[in-house]
Amino acid sequence: MTVSIRLDPLIEQRLENLAHLTGRAKSYYLRELIEGGLDDLEDFYLADATMERVRKGQEAVIDSIEVRRSLGLGD
Repeated sequence: MTVSIRLDPLIEQRLENLAHLTGRAKSYYLRELIEGGLDDLEDFYLADATMERVRKGQEAVIDSIEVRRSLGLGD
């Protein structure tokens, strides 16, 4: 898949310098950034979306007492 993005000139220069100094392609580092950061982005934005559903009453919530009881844990 081909994706096109606009980068701030300073960021683009930093990426260019890194690629030049290491002999790797800019695309290599962009892939590394995306693969390494996608888990964090998913965690953040999916959690945020879930919290929004909780606030709106659209997501089931279980309190800690019920969780402990369902796991067979004592008080």
